[in-house]
Amino acid sequence: MLLHPTLERLQQLRLSGMANALHEQLQQPDIATLSFEERLGLLLDREATERENRRLQTRLKQAKLRQNAAVEDIDYRAPRGLDKILMTRLATGQWISEHLNVLITGPTGVGKSYLACALANQACRLGYSARYRRLPRLLEELGIARADGRYSKLLAELAKTDLLILDDWGLTPMNNEQRRDLLEILDDRCRTRSTLVTSQLPLEHWHEYLADPTLADAILDRLVHAAYTLTLRGDSMRKRTSTLTAEAVTQ
Repeated sequence: MLLHPTLERLQQLRLSGMANALHEQLQQPDIATLSFEERLGLLLDREATERENRRLQTRLKQAKLRQNAAVEDIDYRAPRGLDKILMTRLATGQWISEHLNVLITGPTGVGKSYLACALANQACRLGYSARYRRLPRLLEELGIARADGRYSKLLAELAKTDLLILDDWGLTPMNNEQRRDLLEILDDRCRTRSTLVTSQLPLEHWHEYLADPTLADAILDRLVHAAYTLTLRGDSMRKRTSTLTAEAVTQ
């Protein structure tokens, strides 16, 4: 077998997974015990795995997650009211396929953004596209996009994303234009995509925060009525981590 031309041809055909697997097979002294069909199957499996890994890395890069978080690493020991059964259900991704939303509220530092990023990471691993955006910054960007002609394109990008994270809801006041931009985002996604919101504001104060009763009704109607809610409580996880670190240093 002329190995080098075969490896070159596989690379030319962008079958790098098969090329790598073939090269590794030829280093194994007992590879001849496998049939042609078995060896071909292993090559195809390797190619499929490497392609999916590349697609996953692309989805994670596009998601621009704020934290490197995973559902397997979620801390359930801290007393913050986190429902492990619900999180396990959310980790299946079925809520995304059903175009439902998730709303996470609680005081600063209890891990809202971490949970959001962990669920977005899981969504990417399940094959969904995701985007992480801080709501105040996104609304500013939409205002700039309106002025320079990118507004419709930006809305279209948000609309086609399977899971959109809006972090820091309620952190800064909105003007009327920003409320309308938020309504446009949620209207495009209602019952067709999933949105995850994190906020320090309790859910019952969201209507008041949005200020305009008509727009508030429209925004919350598209967001709240088909959503799982997680209400966290307790001390800041950052404070707990700092305490554990200090204890480790003194031991």
